Amino acid sequence: MKFRWNKKYLYWGTTAFAVICASLLFYFIIFRMDIFLGRIKNLASILMPVICGAIIAYLLIPVVNFQERRIYYILEEKRHLALDKKHKKIIRYICIAFALVFAGLVIYSLLAMIMPSILESIISIINDSPRYVQNIRHWLESLLKDNPEWQTTVFDYLNRYSPKIETFLNVEVLPQIKQLLQSLTTGVFGTLVFIKNLLIGLIISVYMMAGKEAFVTQSKMLVYAIFDTENANSIVTAFRFIHRTFGGFISGKIVDSIIIGILCYIGTSIIGTPYGLLVSVVVGVTNVIPFFGPYLGAIPSAFIILMVNPMHCLYFLIFILLLQQFDGNILGPKILGDSTGLSSFMVIVAILLFGGLMGIPGMIIGVPLWAVFMAGIKCFRNHELKKKAMPTEEAFYEDIAYINPETLKPIHFSEEHPVSEKPQAKAEKKEAEEEEK
Repeated sequence: MKFRWNKKYLYWGTTAFAVICASLLFYFIIFRMDIFLGRIKNLASILMPVICGAIIAYLLIPVVNFQERRIYYILEEKRHLALDKKHKKIIRYICIAFALVFAGLVIYSLLAMIMPSILESIISIINDSPRYVQNIRHWLESLLKDNPEWQTTVFDYLNRYSPKIETFLNVEVLPQIKQLLQSLTTGVFGTLVFIKNLLIGLIISVYMMAGKEAFVTQSKMLVYAIFDTENANSIVTAFRFIHRTFGGFISGKIVDSIIIGILCYIGTSIIGTPYGLLVSVVVGVTNVIPFFGPYLGAIPSAFIILMVNPMHCLYFLIFILLLQQFDGNILGPKILGDSTGLSSFMVIVAILLFGGLMGIPGMIIGVPLWAVFMAGIKCFRNHELKKKAMPTEEAFYEDIAYINPETLKPIHFSEEHPVSEKPQAKAEKKEAEEEEK
């Protein structure tokens, strides 16, 4: 006897199994958070080479695509050569090799030129910290000489905490900086695990970049095989939106931060700010973090400059304020555009939420993640409104008290609570009614 699947019972059985699995997962997330996070960390540690490779490939694919377009244009359009599949594969690997070498040279050049100067600046700051404390003391004396009470209070705090700061810098920070500088000069950078993950990640990134079309094609086939056509189209469109949001935001933010770092170095060199290279690197790196990044970079930089020269600190703060206004109103919108579509309030929520969950990486990728989440909510909202034959425009719901369930027309507050008649008008209306009677 041939066995036949009952699709109805199979559907309900699959649904029940999915609900049970989701309930167990929810239970472990809520009541066994430490175990759940431990499993996630172990899984991430095992897959770290794959994660590194995916990140490298995602960042370098635009470079590979740009080189391929240029080569195809020269060979096919200019020289009218016919390229078969084998030739295109060779061109792909040449472009991948160029992208990896280019990225490696850029990173090595930056580290070779910037890191020694930065570390020397940090060591100089720590070694000269007593002199900087005296500079601040002399500056405060000249500033507060007309107010003895304030002068006494400020110097009490200064005398109390300055030895602790000097001890912390000399005992805790300075040995680590010297050790890091020594490791850089001897070529020992990072740990063996990091090197292993990076090397394996580079190999994986080559395979990912070489077969990116195959990965995308197979993923689409799997989606259309599992889901019906309408839902599959929605999933493919959603992933295309995620790619545009992440790619546009991350690449744009990196370019924006590099430009801000260069402009900061030029500006600090012009106004004569001490430790201009160190300050510019701090400002450029922290600028990757949306909204809070400029403040995270400006505050420690201003403190470093304050110890050397308080007036230069004032000049630096004015310059940073102007630079951030230029970045927020001109450069940032020009590069990023409206890549996320989030308001300033939503950006703050995203940074606080993902920063608390994932730390610094969460503060960087939290904005595009939250943008994708909010876009999903918006699509779900519009889909449900269309099912109810209601408009999806936000202007329709502005200043309405409720919607008439029969006509689906909006009832505004002015229509719900009409303006009451004046007492004189009421009296005249009553007299007119009595005369008619």
